[in-house]
Amino acid sequence: MSLQNDGRLRFSKQNVVYKSSKTGKVDSIPASELNLAQWRRVCLGHGIKLGTSTGHVYKYDGFRDTDFEKISEFFKANYKVELTEKDMCVKGWNWGTAKFSGPLLSFEVNDNTAFEVPLSNVSQCATGKNEVTLEFHQNDDTEVSLMEVRFYVPPSQSDERQDPVEAFAQNVLSKADVIQATGDAVCIFKELQCLTPRGRYDIRIYPTFLHLHGKTFDYKIPYTTVLRLFLLPHKDQRQMFFVISLDPPIKQGQTRYHFLILLFSKEEDISLTLNMSEEDVERRFEGKLSKFMSGSLYEMVSRVMKALVNRKITVPGNFQGHSGAQCITCSYKASSGLLYPLERGFIYVHKPPVHLRFEEISCVNFARGTTTTRSFDFEIETKQGNQYTFSSIEREEYGKLFDFVNAKKLNIKNRGFKEGMKGKIDEYSDSDDDQHDAYLERMKAEGKIREEGNDSDESDGESGEYDSNASASDSSEGGEESEDESAKKKKAKKAKVVKEKKERKPRKEQKKQKDAGGPKRPMSAYMLWLNSSRERIKSENPGISVTEISKKAGEMWRQLSKDEKQEWEAKAGEAKKQYDKAKKEYKESGGATSILIQKNTKKDDKKRKSAGADKDRERGGNDSFKSREFIETSEESSSDSDHKSKSKRKKVNPVTVNAIIRQNRLRLFLIE
Repeated sequence: MSLQNDGRLRFSKQNVVYKSSKTGKVDSIPASELNLAQWRRVCLGHGIKLGTSTGHVYKYDGFRDTDFEKISEFFKANYKVELTEKDMCVKGWNWGTAKFSGPLLSFEVNDNTAFEVPLSNVSQCATGKNEVTLEFHQNDDTEVSLMEVRFYVPPSQSDERQDPVEAFAQNVLSKADVIQATGDAVCIFKELQCLTPRGRYDIRIYPTFLHLHGKTFDYKIPYTTVLRLFLLPHKDQRQMFFVISLDPPIKQGQTRYHFLILLFSKEEDISLTLNMSEEDVERRFEGKLSKFMSGSLYEMVSRVMKALVNRKITVPGNFQGHSGAQCITCSYKASSGLLYPLERGFIYVHKPPVHLRFEEISCVNFARGTTTTRSFDFEIETKQGNQYTFSSIEREEYGKLFDFVNAKKLNIKNRGFKEGMKGKIDEYSDSDDDQHDAYLERMKAEGKIREEGNDSDESDGESGEYDSNASASDSSEGGEESEDESAKKKKAKKAKVVKEKKERKPRKEQKKQKDAGGPKRPMSAYMLWLNSSRERIKSENPGISVTEISKKAGEMWRQLSKDEKQEWEAKAGEAKKQYDKAKKEYKESGGATSILIQKNTKKDDKKRKSAGADKDRERGGNDSFKSREFIETSEESSSDSDHKSKSKRKKVNPVTVNAIIRQNRLRLFLIE
């Protein structure tokens, strides 16, 4: 059953107007069509039931008892209709008389109405032997919903020719909103891409409803449930969104879709023929449609929907962002999408879609991004207390969005934020470098501690390794140290703990160095095409950044046909042949060999320099060092020990000599 929403009811001399606060839908009843007005007691105060000459019935609740006299006098003076009081039956009996009056099924007990069922809310009518079951359209906004009602219809004693159950069902079906695909569709659109609900659907357009036929689900959407239509251009200027706002929404399992979003390519064209005669098309659509039409697919779909639903299509207004698009790239919840500032609200697509009208917005707020200062958040608070945060908006969009919100006279929480943003442009431009990073500072501190620890370890190792040099120098200068003192020092040295050396990881193989003198590698087909198309992309998209040029070029390259790509692939193949030829000639000329000889010569020079430095270090060191095997008594002179150590140091390892000879032979072989 339908949900009663809050709204505003206005009585004027010309009509009665009701506007819903939730959906913004307006019901207008001309004063000339009013023929019934009843004042009734309802569960929450009092209500008015209005009937028209066209058969429509409207109910409005929430009046006070004292409002009866004022409304009654106004109706008599302006509408020439008497507002009568109608008593309701509150006995709670479950038997009575069912009466059909226009679009209502009234269940009466002793000529007083017990309850009424709007037949437009009936979705299905099933009959049994003596029963009629009514099923209702579900409203997702209600906590408790009426699913079905069963009526027991006793056999008729007066007219045996007519079945009372069938007669009851026919009265219900004549006014019920039961969707039946009778007859042929006006037109059919095949394999349309639908973002919500996701998939590809065949859309059949019937006179009273829209039929979506997919691989898994089917949806039948009455045109009466369509609130609004939107036609929104994508930021890439190559696609279009067509959005259908629904109330009540369609359901897929436990998921409810308040918006039906279709995605079209601007380049896709279609020729459409309506399954109606030209006279019927002219009489029904009054020139809005023709039997034969052709054009872009999105134009055909939007044009047909506009004519059948009889609602205007909302498009973006005069807003233009920093990049020239009519939308802003941002994130809502966990998904990235596009925010469109409209003339009377905002709409975000596509996951999840959000539509906010200006009249339901309490205030907006501009906030700095939580993760970086190069973006900001746009927060919207509604009068119902809900908050919507659109984050990760580029800082360049701030001025345009602020001017738009200010022009629409929306309440802005932080007006001083605009000046703060403008005054700190330079600060934001370098904010990534100047921003304090606690993690980075901590890692730096740990690195310093490790370096200090490594230095202390190295100093300990050096003192342990070369401490005998220091003792020898002291003995050479003084020459009077006793054996006891030297023994004590040796014991102290043995007490030092030598740290175990960690196993070194095997070195990674060095990358092959590029041959600087060799021919350059040829470019691919995509790079050849990009170099020739770069200026054209810049001219078609003024103000586009370098990264966006690459993205744009990638999308354009993917959309090229095979014939167009074949031209660039042929050029790339020709360049590859020339490269192979030049590389072969380069190798035959010996270019790679000469470079290898130069590299080996440089390595040998470095080795000679390092070897010379080691010899200087040995000459400058303490010559009185003695290993354990050559320790002699104190009676021998220090000069003898010095002579022995020098003669020992002059010995050359034969393995080293052989290695040097092999290197020289290799060098001579390469040069030859």
